[in-house]
Amino acid sequence: MAWQDIEGHDAIAARFAAAEVAGRVAGSYLFVGPPGVGKGTFARSLALALVCERPTADLVACRSCRSCIQALAGTHPDIDLVEKPIDRATIPLELLIGSPDQRLREGLCWRLLLRPAIAHRKIAILLDADHLSEEAANCLLKTLEEPPPGAVIILVGTSLQRQLPTIRSRCQTIRFGPLSAATIEHVLSRESQTEGNTSSPAELAAAAAAADGSLQRARLLLSDEVATFRQHLIGLLERQPLPGVELSRETLAVVEAAGKEAPLRRARLRIILEMTLDFYRTGLRRAASCRDARLVEFETCLTDTLEAIASIDRNANLGILIDAWSARLERAASRR
Repeated sequence: MAWQDIEGHDAIAARFAAAEVAGRVAGSYLFVGPPGVGKGTFARSLALALVCERPTADLVACRSCRSCIQALAGTHPDIDLVEKPIDRATIPLELLIGSPDQRLREGLCWRLLLRPAIAHRKIAILLDADHLSEEAANCLLKTLEEPPPGAVIILVGTSLQRQLPTIRSRCQTIRFGPLSAATIEHVLSRESQTEGNTSSPAELAAAAAAADGSLQRARLLLSDEVATFRQHLIGLLERQPLPGVELSRETLAVVEAAGKEAPLRRARLRIILEMTLDFYRTGLRRAASCRDARLVEFETCLTDTLEAIASIDRNANLGILIDAWSARLERAASRR
């Protein structure tokens, strides 16, 4: 049985359970690992267990006490979740230390200083830690180094390299690895049964194998929008001349349909760009074997798409990125 229905991270759960039994849960943690492997979900489930009034020895929440009911509803006063707004490139300073006229009288750092309302501790989860500006990170340093009594702060990011050294040195690092294809397939199968998903076992297995260890990516591969858009995308890329404006508009629509959360939008755009890579790699192999005149076009489009994927990691504005990428493909195709 997976810890609190989270697959693939039982060893990490056991580590926290042992720390709780020994009274050695730290004040500051940094969760790092590839996107979509469950770091944020684990952080939320850990928060649930840490505020539960009747947790098991394995640190599994009862899900029926007052604290659990409020935590599951997202209304627990002692669990604080902070993430980067969709329209911002970094986590705003005011989310951490308050607006200019209320400095240190509101924001995450101030709320952590307050006594717990109903639990015996306060939990803060800061998603998108990769996007902490240096100024915002510096505001967190004292809180991370000396968390208020009973407070547990969890930062969630993709890698140690994307965190400032001063942040890394003040947190215990917990590394999350990619999920196995078998684990992802098991989760997808379970979700398919409970949610009435119409994907076949073969489709579930294919999505799990292509997910690169990311459950989030596998789910996106199976989404109706992505499945429908795949063939349409190929049609757009094959069209002569390539319709850059239409490609940009329809790609953005599919990306925005992923929801309001920035990580989901970035993940969906990454999948679309990787579909595009597959198209141009296939075209490149065929062109190379028969000395096709489109060889240079395919090489250019492949490079442009790889650069667009790299820009996602640099947290570029997705609308601007999609426009620029589409225009480059159109320009490369016009040189035939």
